[in-house]
Amino acid sequence: MNILITSAGRRVSLVKAFQIELKALVTEGKVMTTDFNIETSPACHVSDKAFRLPLVTDTDYLNVLIETCIDNNIKLIIPTIDTELPLLARNKKALLEHGIITIISSLEFIEICGDKRQMNSFFVKNHISVAKEYSKHDYNLPLFIKPLNGSRSIDTFIIKKHEDLMEYHFKNSDLMFLEYLDHNLYEEFTCDLYYDKNSCLKCVVPRKRIEVREGEVSKGVTQKNILVNFIKEHLGHIEGAVGCLTSQFFKLKTKDTVYGIEINARFGGGFPLTYYSGANYPKWIIQEYLFNKEIEPFDDWETDLLMLRYDNEVLIHGFK
Repeated sequence: MNILITSAGRRVSLVKAFQIELKALVTEGKVMTTDFNIETSPACHVSDKAFRLPLVTDTDYLNVLIETCIDNNIKLIIPTIDTELPLLARNKKALLEHGIITIISSLEFIEICGDKRQMNSFFVKNHISVAKEYSKHDYNLPLFIKPLNGSRSIDTFIIKKHEDLMEYHFKNSDLMFLEYLDHNLYEEFTCDLYYDKNSCLKCVVPRKRIEVREGEVSKGVTQKNILVNFIKEHLGHIEGAVGCLTSQFFKLKTKDTVYGIEINARFGGGFPLTYYSGANYPKWIIQEYLFNKEIEPFDDWETDLLMLRYDNEVLIHGFK
């Protein structure tokens, strides 16, 4: 009963969390990782075993992944990056035929998450407010520009003056012009949501984003606030949602007004804070998918837990 975390990269804390929880339930269980370059992936060096996989765009990717899982008695796959989600969701049944369970949402829901306009429509359908999208010929300043799909805050712009707008903003059809939600007025939260195999919400942990680096939280704090019940009310069941979802919401500081921003159908980089608060998503995944245990709703996580992240070193001797 081994677990594979794909495209592990720098997710050392996620690997360690799964190692702790798997070994507590399966003494001989191992947490393994893949990456395109395992030699320079810190998470691959702390995992029990690591494998180099081709890029997800390579035609051999799926076959190599299946062979790796079969050869190493891997029963669960935990994907971590957006680009691999559609392929793995599309081939979920093919993997299952080999006894390999992929903890992944449906392709339909992943496609919604991957398109910001579809995501906004999804929020509106669930009675959640969203930032207004402007026409590129009729907009109000300030505005926020972001791509239809993307991550790590790449190609995002805050525009406060007309002279800040460039020809690139208008000609790039992938960029959306949106109402700007001022951080002086709104607090930004990343919420880790756990959905069981029946797509029922079992846990909500809002993490206030204090400081962000390359799109990933570097300073954050858990908060039990209106978002917990708000998300339960509006997103208590999402058809096709499975495992950990990472969602982003803005909340007005002065009153209980909430805007939905996006949902990523995977573990986010700031998930360790949720894990340390007591919301044990790795354990629940192992219990639910390896031991067929029903997961109960959970609210007893620690609020006001502050996480301050810093760079650490993984030293590899004899590297050439």
